[in-house]
Amino acid sequence: MSVGLVIVSHSTKLAEGVVELAGQMAPEVRIAAAGGLPDGGIGTDFERVSAALSDADTGDGAVVLYDLGSAQMVAELAVESLGDPETARVVEAPLVEGAVAAAVSAQGGNDKATVAAAAESAGSGVEPGAAAETPAGDEITEELELTNEVGLHARPAALLARSLNGLQASMAVASGDNEADAASVLGVMGLGARKGDRITLRANGPDAQQAIDRVLDLAKRNFDE
Repeated sequence: MSVGLVIVSHSTKLAEGVVELAGQMAPEVRIAAAGGLPDGGIGTDFERVSAALSDADTGDGAVVLYDLGSAQMVAELAVESLGDPETARVVEAPLVEGAVAAAVSAQGGNDKATVAAAAESAGSGVEPGAAAETPAGDEITEELELTNEVGLHARPAALLARSLNGLQASMAVASGDNEADAASVLGVMGLGARKGDRITLRANGPDAQQAIDRVLDLAKRNFDE
């Protein structure tokens, strides 16, 4: 099981599109759309949000993201109406970026608070190209050329970030003059690294070599494209 996500939007198509995108990053996470009114119109519906909460929570709780102010009110009312409101949390985050960050965090097996924090940090204003904070210790550096068609965009970035799950290691990815925390999907995507670009991996921590090896293996497999 993993923490589920609920996407609340005034538009059915927008909610479904965000679910589709986030689902590509986290195929094992339950993500439910709650968009639009029952008649197909623009708006948010309490019953739809309540049903989505029930669908998304498989036992580890759910994190709820929304698009506009009234969607927030409906989402919060639906959460308050749960038998145990503590099982779900409404977060203030950019809908698309927050959903992607939260989905990858949930895919990594993180708890509800950590998944919520991942969504919120997507709108914190932290520069995507900021360097990762690495623990003290010997640093391992490796350089590689991207040979997959889309470079470090959406799905490859998510695979790279998820490859670090469970490791006692911190990694930074550099492309040109920009650098990002490898655990940040949005940060890695923000590098804009494309096919043919050379990137540098810098890893620290007890499992640094294993972290490097996992990314090199992904690159050899062209990120499973």
